Amino acid sequence: MKRVALVLGAATLLVTGLFVATNAYAANLLSNPGFESGSLSGWSCTGSGSGVVTSPVHSGSYALNGNATASDTAQCTQTVTVQPNTAYTLSGWVRGNYVYLGITGGASTWTPSASTYTKLSVPFTTTAGQTSVQVFLHGWYGQGAYNADDIALDGPGTPPSSPPSSSATPSTSPSPSKSPSASPSPSTSTTTSQPPVTGLPKHALIGYLHASFANGSGYVRMADVPADWDVIDLAFGEPTSVTSGDIRFNRCPVAECPNVESDAEFLAAIKAKQAQGKKVLISIGGQNGQVQLTTTAARDKFVSSVSAIIDRWGLDGLDIDFEGHSLYLNAGDSDFRNPTTPVVVNLISALKSLKAKYGTKFVLTMAPETFFVQLGYQFYGGTSAGDNRAGSYLPVIHALRDSLTILHVQDYNSGPIWGLDNQYHTMGGADFHIAMTDMLKAGFPVANTGQTFPGLRPDQIAIGVPAAVSAGNGHVAPAVVQSAVRCLTAGTGCGGYTLRGGTSPALRGLMTWSINWDRYYNWEFMNANKPFLNSLP
Repeated sequence: MKRVALVLGAATLLVTGLFVATNAYAANLLSNPGFESGSLSGWSCTGSGSGVVTSPVHSGSYALNGNATASDTAQCTQTVTVQPNTAYTLSGWVRGNYVYLGITGGASTWTPSASTYTKLSVPFTTTAGQTSVQVFLHGWYGQGAYNADDIALDGPGTPPSSPPSSSATPSTSPSPSKSPSASPSPSTSTTTSQPPVTGLPKHALIGYLHASFANGSGYVRMADVPADWDVIDLAFGEPTSVTSGDIRFNRCPVAECPNVESDAEFLAAIKAKQAQGKKVLISIGGQNGQVQLTTTAARDKFVSSVSAIIDRWGLDGLDIDFEGHSLYLNAGDSDFRNPTTPVVVNLISALKSLKAKYGTKFVLTMAPETFFVQLGYQFYGGTSAGDNRAGSYLPVIHALRDSLTILHVQDYNSGPIWGLDNQYHTMGGADFHIAMTDMLKAGFPVANTGQTFPGLRPDQIAIGVPAAVSAGNGHVAPAVVQSAVRCLTAGTGCGGYTLRGGTSPALRGLMTWSINWDRYYNWEFMNANKPFLNSLP
């Protein structure tokens, strides 16, 4: 080892020339922390070509060389024994582009560029009952090799009956492989618990129902929505004014929708759907419903008015479909983990209040455009000289990730988006859906911020597509959508794209705009995709 610190307690005994401490040691708990064995002993690493080198080193004779490629982050991990409810510090010296250091499923840090060895440090505290942690190092896709040296995990070690070095145990992570693992990096690891019990099928068909307007496709009565739809989003609840926070849900008027049912019939049909196990949500926003919660008063009004809609119709939850200029980031708001812009902070607070009010079975979904999510890899509103809305959903998604049921980004009406392969992806084929969805699972560095957005659980992710050519730009045939799903769930038919987030057998399903447009086109989307989803493992 290059560095082992021993801190003895106040009460020590000198016995046969050895110090025996009455309290636990404080030590570097890692095995082969400086790679001075001349090998990767104690570490489990991915990436062809990763290994130990003699130059450049930070100290001693050896250092790690991680060979990050277009399909592998060259992650190295080591699992060690720790004590519950105890403070530790992980540190290390790194050089190269996009080098990450952290705890799997926990705290992490990174540097976007270090031409010379730079020290990274991650303080953290173990949870109650936690007895082990996995530390990690990795680079980033397509960024080339990185170096690491003198890695230390400092904190209380094992009791004096065992030497400090014995507290390090071999990694239990998979053996090195050229293919990406299901979770390629801790920066992309989810921080959520196990999937909540929501009553949703493993693979769901989700659709928006034009409940307050017809939009040229014709009105569909709630009772006439086929049973194949698992989640029905009522479009839309809209504010009385942009900044009021006062959301109203008005049923489609008879003048526009001659076949609209009565309120009593509508309510009875909702209850009938729920009796079949379906979820009915109120969707807030849409293209015309700009919602800016600029004040705490607007936030509180949002909570009370949305609650009134949910209670009036006995709904299962809420869908956030904020578009246009509803969300943005003020200049200097650069940390998606700790946002400061009022419209973002107040929305987060409002959604947390609604979740707390209705409990664990409350279904919360979001339908942002790619501009507000994946574009954050290349541009982030609070730091970008361009549009301050870029990536502005990221702090909302991150803050609500433990409560979020499904994120179904709109893979339509989108410009080209820079993917994790550092290539632009455009609408019109399976590739776009594969690349955009992979970003949600794998996570990604947020532009100009030095932080990484962690990936979501696959059961929290659905793909949003137009039901028909009239419904939105970017429509593709059901066979193309299904090709993308097969790639994402089973790793087959991915074309030239390599999944950075690994396969996602638990991918939640498909969302479409809209049920009305699908009915207009003789249910092509539903008839093709519901049996397909049911056929997935």
